[in-house]
Amino acid sequence: MSHGMPRPSVLVFAGADPSGGAGIQADVQAISALGAHPLSVITVLTAQDNDRVYAIEPVSSDMVRRQAQAVIDKIDIAAVKIGIIGSRANGEALAELIGLLRLQKPDLPVVLDPVLASGHGNALAADEPMLILEPLLPLATLITPNLPEIAALCTGDRRAESQAESLMQRGCRNVLIKGGHSETGGDKVVNRWFGKDGSRSWSWPRLPGAFHGSGCTLASSIAALLAQGQGMAPALDAAQAYCQDALARAYAIAQGQWIPNRYTAKRNA
Repeated sequence: MSHGMPRPSVLVFAGADPSGGAGIQADVQAISALGAHPLSVITVLTAQDNDRVYAIEPVSSDMVRRQAQAVIDKIDIAAVKIGIIGSRANGEALAELIGLLRLQKPDLPVVLDPVLASGHGNALAADEPMLILEPLLPLATLITPNLPEIAALCTGDRRAESQAESLMQRGCRNVLIKGGHSETGGDKVVNRWFGKDGSRSWSWPRLPGAFHGSGCTLASSIAALLAQGQGMAPALDAAQAYCQDALARAYAIAQGQWIPNRYTAKRNA
């Protein structure tokens, strides 16, 4: 019996979504589609559909540690992706685990998607989201906020350059500000990357409709590519193209937001 080549593993911390459109389900699909293997640690249980979140229940920090440690003890971790965290205790547990992983791999990529609320503004944490994120910001290789999230993370100056600089001063190495929520973007979505070595922007056609799990798809796609050794710039290029194609091929499961088609999207769209 022949076997395929080994796949690099991405350790994912995220919430469970019964609708299958966002959270850990989206991460598993995107990471698998892009050639890496997802190791899924559930941080939050949710009651939600493809539009709204009705209830959340953070998993205990002890159980989060035990889930993660079971795979860390046996499997090589090539990258980490963080979505919904759920509680301050979980944020501290994740910071501790990543700190230990970085003792062995100082350059371990960590992609932090700072999900502060659902698309409809429903709460996704038991504690103040900003306090939850605080211990993780200095550990992020890349943080991927949308416009409402970057505004919440960086109160005051609304210039993207200043907001990104504020996050980098707090320890984040790279910042990708997603422009999908812009009210002045017209028919284009502009995403802007800021890093220690410079900056760049991408412009994508704005697709009609609304999507459930687009942010999860993008962040986990980037993590999958970084896990395979791609540099930050090519990983951002390829992941955005993949995500755009997944949205263009999205399908409906009910009225409301569409589900990105992560399995048929082109890897090199």
